[in-house]
Amino acid sequence: MASDAASQVTVGALSAIFDETKPQVREPIVQCVQIKALPPQPNHPDRYRAVFSDIANYVQTMLATQANHVSFQSNSVKGKKILIILDLEVLKELGEADKIGEPKPLEVKGEEEEANQPTTISSNGFYGSKMEGAQAQAASRAQPTRPSAAASAHATIYPIEAISPYSNKWTMKARCTSKSNIKTWHNKNGEGKLFSVNLLDDSGEIRATGFNDQCDALYDLFQEGSVYYISSPCRVQIAKKQFTNLNNDYELTFERDTLVEKAEEQNDVPQIRFNFTTVADLQTVEKDTTTDVIGVLKDVGETSQIVSKSTGKPYDKRELTLVDNTGFSVRLTIWGATANNFGVAPESIVAFKGVKVSDFGGRSLSLLSSGSMTVDPDIGEAHRLRGWYDAQGRSENFTSHASLSNATNSSTKTDKFKTVAQVREEQLGMSEQPDYFSLKATVIYIKQDSTWCYPACPSENCNKKVTELDPGQWRCEMCDKTYPKPEYRFIMPISVSDHTGQLWLSCFDDTGRKIMGTSADELMQLSENDPVACGEVFQNANCQTWSFRCRAKIDNFGEQQRVRYQVSSSQAINYSEEASRLANIINSYSIE
Repeated sequence: MASDAASQVTVGALSAIFDETKPQVREPIVQCVQIKALPPQPNHPDRYRAVFSDIANYVQTMLATQANHVSFQSNSVKGKKILIILDLEVLKELGEADKIGEPKPLEVKGEEEEANQPTTISSNGFYGSKMEGAQAQAASRAQPTRPSAAASAHATIYPIEAISPYSNKWTMKARCTSKSNIKTWHNKNGEGKLFSVNLLDDSGEIRATGFNDQCDALYDLFQEGSVYYISSPCRVQIAKKQFTNLNNDYELTFERDTLVEKAEEQNDVPQIRFNFTTVADLQTVEKDTTTDVIGVLKDVGETSQIVSKSTGKPYDKRELTLVDNTGFSVRLTIWGATANNFGVAPESIVAFKGVKVSDFGGRSLSLLSSGSMTVDPDIGEAHRLRGWYDAQGRSENFTSHASLSNATNSSTKTDKFKTVAQVREEQLGMSEQPDYFSLKATVIYIKQDSTWCYPACPSENCNKKVTELDPGQWRCEMCDKTYPKPEYRFIMPISVSDHTGQLWLSCFDDTGRKIMGTSADELMQLSENDPVACGEVFQNANCQTWSFRCRAKIDNFGEQQRVRYQVSSSQAINYSEEASRLANIINSYSIE
């Protein structure tokens, strides 16, 4: 089938589109080798990005939302060539494995200095994470650049964000920000070992893993904090999100001929990349999630010691208090040598990467052994916090998560009841800071596909996603253990409605248990043994009215934005309290 389709493809058409000196083809025939939906945007039609191949070359494209008398047009975004598809016709559908030929990245002839330099058509400007300052400028340069003569035998250096399964020969220059211990496994199919590293450059991060022989060859070479040239061949595959928190759709597996070389120049690659959660937003983050946080060091406690109930070993700890410009404070615990040697002055700006969120005392944080701490980092978030704190933050009063967890009613300023219409009319979540509100609404639809739960680690205090290596072999990367089965947890999108409109809410496990009346683990077993009965559970959960406490926050997907509504807690309707609330609303109106 693929060979028959190959005869129809217009070889060389993509190169001609970007080179006016070549004969043009009005309606070229190409193969779509990859397609991905862009995040939806309210009141806008669906949009897609795709990779098109003419066998000789491939190029990333945007599928426009409108039809036009012209089928396509070349475009330039931030100095890069992008193909905009305005109209197309599907001639034949092939299987996922039927990629025709081995297309190369499209070479675009520009100015003389670029004449012999391949250019990867990148995603920047259309999708990807939002960055600021120098990071954004660096990420916008998706074209590969030449390495030094000592770097590698390959001709180009690719940014991490440009590497995909359709990249051919490439060399990246990246910093090793994290290296795992060597992990071993034993099962009925044999035994083996592996290690993983997180790699960082100006454009993004990616995880890479070495198995068995590659583990032996490369483990000692990689050192945390050092910069390396890494050259293909290296397998690029869809990322296993249960093993990493990095914002990348792909991950790497080192192969026998993968070339890894320590770079002579170590200072032209960033040291670390953060994905911060504000202190206020911690109350809507699910327990045991790992995140990054930055704040002003408000208070430093004394070192103390606790004894682990499970191991009987003593551990040194120190508790810190962080505040930020959201008006909230949080307790953060550091451990071991970090606690004993802590000498950071109060009122310093401190960024923590890799802290675990606990629900002890509302919300609290704990710095993981794999985490890190940076004092007064030279980043935009730190500079803004310093300006705020010096101007007004020093004299502010802060709300602790512990005191917030003791609130039993909706009298706090962040917990006012709203209707769905008010949520939309007041544009809650559209400002720079998140908005909090309560909502009385009825569940009208729950998605019954694979998105309502995930397989989690069954060990205590670890809810990380696990992956099935073999039947009866579920591995947790965080615990470095294998379990015979997972414990499923809810992560449900639900549609709710009141008398003014409809809203989609995202729910975590606690809310899911209340709405469904059972655990996700029990419901998953029911779905496997009796799908009809499982469907009835979903059906019975509909048309039930709840009081939801929600957080509205805008999410950025490249140049697109949308508001996400997350449920932090839910309660069944207390009809006595609800009647009093409605009576107070009625009494607030002046009736002549």
